[in-house]
Amino acid sequence: MSFLTKILGGKKEEKGPTTSEAIMNLRTTEDMLIKKQQFLEKKIDEEIAIAKANGTKNKRAAIQALKRKKRYEKNLQQIDGTLATIEMQREALEGANTNTAVLQTMKGAADALKKAHQNMDVDQVHDLIDDIAEQQDVAREISEAISNPVALGHDVDDDELEAELEKLEQEALDEELLKAGPSGTEIQVPTDEPVSVPSRKVPAKRKEEEDEDMKELQMWAS
Repeated sequence: MSFLTKILGGKKEEKGPTTSEAIMNLRTTEDMLIKKQQFLEKKIDEEIAIAKANGTKNKRAAIQALKRKKRYEKNLQQIDGTLATIEMQREALEGANTNTAVLQTMKGAADALKKAHQNMDVDQVHDLIDDIAEQQDVAREISEAISNPVALGHDVDDDELEAELEKLEQEALDEELLKAGPSGTEIQVPTDEPVSVPSRKVPAKRKEEEDEDMKELQMWAS
């Protein structure tokens, strides 16, 4: 629009249809042309039938039918070309419409991402990560200090513990040996008041053997 047209209030430029509207218009035109195609194909078949019927009877009528058939075929050929052009244009618009939708989606995602990052700074993020790592190191050091018995004054030598354990084991073994007799049986320690046992006759030989065993036992226990 020129400068004078703007001042004089000339006719405003009309906006063209949107991509979706253009695609719908092309589809409507395609449907109309396809119906016309079908009509012309039907007329061609009819003219061929007329030419065949009048070929020998009425040559003039047959020729006129063939002329009309030629015109219909020419129109049909033009419609075929027009449909091919419209189909290509519709596919191009559909592709453009798809690309527009994809670009709008991508732009919306980019704007949302930009909005999400508008209050963020890369240096601040690095500082935050460093602070987190530092605090994790501090927490780990505190945990190690709490779990270390040295910090509580309970440092114990493992060799000393091993020696004490061996001593306890030796004492237990000595106690077991004291309880066992020469034949490995447990020794019954006599009490202060001997229990009276009814007297019975013991063979002399067996009595001597028992006396010898008692003497050896007393010598070993003393």
